[in-house]
Amino acid sequence: MYFGAIKFPNQAMFNVRKYLKKLVEIIIQNHGKIYEKSKAYSIKKDANGYRIYVEDGGIVKAKNIVIATHYPIINMPGFYFLKMYQEKSYVIGIETKHKLFKGMYINSEVPTISLRTAKDEEKEIVLIGGMGHRVGAKIDLSNAYNELEKVAKEMYEDAEVIYEWNTQDCITLDKIPYIGEFSGIMKDVYVATGYKKWGMTTSNIAARIITDDILGKENKYSELFRATRLKPIKNRWEFGEMVKETANSLIINKFKEPKEEIEDVKCGEGKIIKIGDEKVGVYKDEEGKIYKIKPVCAHLGCELSWNNLEKTWDCPCHGSKFDYKGNQIYGPAIDDLEIKLE
Repeated sequence: MYFGAIKFPNQAMFNVRKYLKKLVEIIIQNHGKIYEKSKAYSIKKDANGYRIYVEDGGIVKAKNIVIATHYPIINMPGFYFLKMYQEKSYVIGIETKHKLFKGMYINSEVPTISLRTAKDEEKEIVLIGGMGHRVGAKIDLSNAYNELEKVAKEMYEDAEVIYEWNTQDCITLDKIPYIGEFSGIMKDVYVATGYKKWGMTTSNIAARIITDDILGKENKYSELFRATRLKPIKNRWEFGEMVKETANSLIINKFKEPKEEIEDVKCGEGKIIKIGDEKVGVYKDEEGKIYKIKPVCAHLGCELSWNNLEKTWDCPCHGSKFDYKGNQIYGPAIDDLEIKLE
């Protein structure tokens, strides 16, 4: 049996936290300011540039704006909600007494699995990632980490899982990030999104392309990543699936009558049920306390799906995410869900 592989030399593994910490230091040294807990929710044009409206009534005035909110929070113009979806993936960190490999590896099969080592204080550990799926998929997610642990045990029989986490990434239909001018009718507003799980490297590329444009410099990569590109849809299958899921969640699923009642919801479980004439998203915690929300995404109104791993309400259309109390976690939605008190 023969196996093949492609090798890319001169790659680098680095500590992301140290990298970001240094970026913050450089921004401050150059008189930049960073504000936390200041969620932007709207942009309006005025005579001198733009006004960015922030929670609690704050307004930021700017000539140039970069929308780098993971998934763009502005729907129109741009229409990025028609050109992207979000994918969830999982990672575990394991310890083993075996000698570890060097380098970073990723397979070409499905499901995709990636491997790399990392330093956890003074010890070396292995990070195993993969098991990706569309956010909001109506599937059982409770075994997502177990599948990665099986991979770990096949490599190292003494593997011990010490970390588990997951994230979601924006992916464009042609798999190339959108970087540059947000829309032809919003001059001086830029976007950087659709990194397809390559955020640390692509964000650096985005920063260079956008700053060059603002400063009037030419960048040889800007045309490749142009966010306003209008090309024939190469991935017609994926586009069709996205349209189908949107139609289901926006229209068809809303007409489906839930068969279960609130008494059918078990502790630790979430379901969409019918109470009176209305659909209600219900979660019952381990003590039996019930939380009710309107199961309609605060972004564009798609019907939500229950995530039985994270105990969240996820949007299958564009990937917004809310906790079981209705609080917004991931965009593009910027508002919380409507809470049902009765």
